[in-house]
Amino acid sequence: MNAPQSLEDLMAQALAMEREAVARYTELADMMEVHNNTEVAALFRQMAEYEGHHVAQILADMGWAEDTTAPRRAGAWATPEAPETVPIDEMHYLMHPWHALQLALAAEQRAVDFFDALARTTTVNAIRRAAEQMRAEEQEHVALVRGWLDKVARPGPDWAADPDPARYVD
Repeated sequence: MNAPQSLEDLMAQALAMEREAVARYTELADMMEVHNNTEVAALFRQMAEYEGHHVAQILADMGWAEDTTAPRRAGAWATPEAPETVPIDEMHYLMHPWHALQLALAAEQRAVDFFDALARTTTVNAIRRAAEQMRAEEQEHVALVRGWLDKVARPGPDWAADPDPARYVD
């Protein structure tokens, strides 16, 4: 990881990460709505809303305008997508709320791990304090998602069986 050297740099990267999370959760909600999976769509919309609050908080804390563009710096994180972004290839149109929550939990935990590593390795006190605060916020999201997971049933092994599969004709 190419660690930020200033608080402004960290917050720009955090802003990019949160905006990516909002965009992906919204995209996933849209995908689920297309497949009439409204319960999972609602979960993803709620996650997008939480991430949107983080975007607004970063903008307010930094005194930045809403249209501030946060450039993504190479090496800010080790993967092509931000740590908090749910991989699109892990989606299934018949997924249940349990699956959606597992994806959200993994994304939120990656964000915790990202900020934890930064807090442990930076030599800049302002960056450490900000990373610790963001880690705590992401830990709250992890706890929230775990609470939701406790309320939904784990689907059976036949959850992906489609009684009306698409038919392709070449």
